[in-house]
Amino acid sequence: MSSSTTNQHVLSPGSIRGQLTTFLERQTKRDIEPDLDIFAAGLVSSLFALELVVHIESTFDVTIGGPDLRLDNFRTVDRMTELVLRLRGESDD
Repeated sequence: MSSSTTNQHVLSPGSIRGQLTTFLERQTKRDIEPDLDIFAAGLVSSLFALELVVHIESTFDVTIGGPDLRLDNFRTVDRMTELVLRLRGESDD
């Protein structure tokens, strides 16, 4: 019997960062560095924060809930990348 296939494939940290950066730059019309605090920079409204959560869930096939909904997990592209990797059971090595 062949191994089961899944649409969840391993993504590199660089690929995740790139996809998140592209989404944020498209939405904010600004260049986004991986360590820029998008909340402190005033780039994110409460509505956009919700859109960001939905985007991450749908793009990376993860579910974000409970303690993972902390603001600190969404402050920077780097933090969001770490969250996605953790939720997918992958490491940032």
